[in-house]
Amino acid sequence: MSIEDKTLQQNLKFYVLSFSFALFALSFALNCFAKEITILYTGETHAMLYPCNCPIEPDGGVARRATLIKQLRKDNPDSLLLDSGGFFAGGLMDEYTQNTQLDTQRSSVNLKAMELMQYDAVSIGDDEFNFGKEFLLANLAKSKIPILSCNIQSESFRPYLIEEIAGTKIGIIGVTTLYAQQKAGGLKFIEPKLAVKQTVQELKRKGVNVIVLLSHLGESDDLKLIKEIEGIDILILGHSRSKEESSQKLGSTIILRPSWQGRRLGKLSLTITDKKITDYKTDELRLSDNISDDPEILAILPRCFSDTNCRKEGLIGKCEDPGSLNARCTFSEVAKVKLLVILSKQCVTCNPGEAIKFLKKSFPGLVVSYLNYPDPKADNLIRDLAVKGLPVYLLGKEAEKENGFDALKENLEVKGDYYMLKPQFIGLSYFLDRKRIKGKFDLFVSLFDKNAVELLGVMRKFNPAIHFLATEQQDGFDAAKGNLEVEEYLRSVCVQKYYPESFWDYITCRAKNINTSWWEDCAGKLDTNQIKTCSRSQEGKSLLKENISLNKELEIMFGPAYLLDNQEIFGSKGVPTEEELRQILKD
Repeated sequence: MSIEDKTLQQNLKFYVLSFSFALFALSFALNCFAKEITILYTGETHAMLYPCNCPIEPDGGVARRATLIKQLRKDNPDSLLLDSGGFFAGGLMDEYTQNTQLDTQRSSVNLKAMELMQYDAVSIGDDEFNFGKEFLLANLAKSKIPILSCNIQSESFRPYLIEEIAGTKIGIIGVTTLYAQQKAGGLKFIEPKLAVKQTVQELKRKGVNVIVLLSHLGESDDLKLIKEIEGIDILILGHSRSKEESSQKLGSTIILRPSWQGRRLGKLSLTITDKKITDYKTDELRLSDNISDDPEILAILPRCFSDTNCRKEGLIGKCEDPGSLNARCTFSEVAKVKLLVILSKQCVTCNPGEAIKFLKKSFPGLVVSYLNYPDPKADNLIRDLAVKGLPVYLLGKEAEKENGFDALKENLEVKGDYYMLKPQFIGLSYFLDRKRIKGKFDLFVSLFDKNAVELLGVMRKFNPAIHFLATEQQDGFDAAKGNLEVEEYLRSVCVQKYYPESFWDYITCRAKNINTSWWEDCAGKLDTNQIKTCSRSQEGKSLLKENISLNKELEIMFGPAYLLDNQEIFGSKGVPTEEELRQILKD
């Protein structure tokens, strides 16, 4: 071989090696390049076919959901659509349940709608057995949706599903609560923890990169499960109606809580680098009336299943031939029912809005008018009615002819030409028989409330008088947490008497450490023997009796509650902000 040929051969080897290395480098770079994968999810929908009858945000409905899913898939082609179970009607959690016939029809329609939406996988929950094993299996046999449960021993259910999305292997597991056994007609169940652990191990052996668990065990069991079993990257909850945040991260597991009754669509956006989750973002997307109904879903969707699905402003709707494709809504004029609301111009927090929304459910033709106390007409009416607080809600006698009257009549009291809502049912905000003391501010609170620390932190700046949520009994006192809570309040009132400058520090410290009995750690340099002697004696009992006397007078049992100017009472959901309180307390 000539020198030229050897040189050419060496150059060719170099070019081949270089080209091979370039391909390897390109392949490596592509694998390491960040990719976006979208997981859309639902759960606990309970065959909610239509938007909810909610006064605020009447969202939801399968036709809107289908439209949104199609758009999201178009925008995010690398996506999965999953459901954590509870998609059948009936059972204790279905507030729209009617009868077995209509509930089974609604369940079948819902499953068909989910098939048309092309769900990639769904988990089986206990509600799927509400109408027996045969009904469930017959409907699943007609469906193309992969149905998952790793702990039910049946050929009808897969333990898992593997999907490859954007080069990433995603394993999806379903698991079912053992409560389903009672309705499952002899199907055999495996202990959930064991079944999930074995399935996770099998998926790992098959080279799965990301594991999603569709669980219908219940939130407390789910949280234990992910602590005890490694490798679950994403947990989508079912069998739960938690008030917690819609998503959180516990350890390395992303926890997702689907929207109740499918009122919103959950969206998880994953960033995948080198086949691992490196970042994520969650959204809850409203299914509002801004989203049009999907024609394909409308073609299988009956017009109504009940009268509640027939709604038009100012009209009463009736569902004819419910649940069939011939179903139709007929409407008639609503009868006018007068409601007179008496308010006070001085009441900052008197807000009748929620009460009026509640009454409109029973009386769609409600016509509302207002009187302001102490205007003469309102003053005279209050004297005639002998009421002690505001707002006052007075329905006209024509209300008794309406269908909603019977459900409400136990909470109504005849007052002349009116039916008055009983104060103990609707609540009071403003006491007419109490002397107004400008600037007086009282807080009714439990140190065992989960928000107590944050609440005390905000309230301290306003320095209200503190009243603990306890009640006096013949043989002593009682509170929600029993003697443990009572003993803490006895110590607290003694601290307040002998060390008033340390009172807020002490109760705040105790609220932070309320589940420990080491109260002395919060006493600091205070004389703990003096506090013990006081709290265990008649002195402590007298102090606590005085502390809670206003609770008894105003019949306050729950908190947090607030009394403003010795006359106006209101509550809060959670902790009000400093700005919200300033708005209420301003002159």
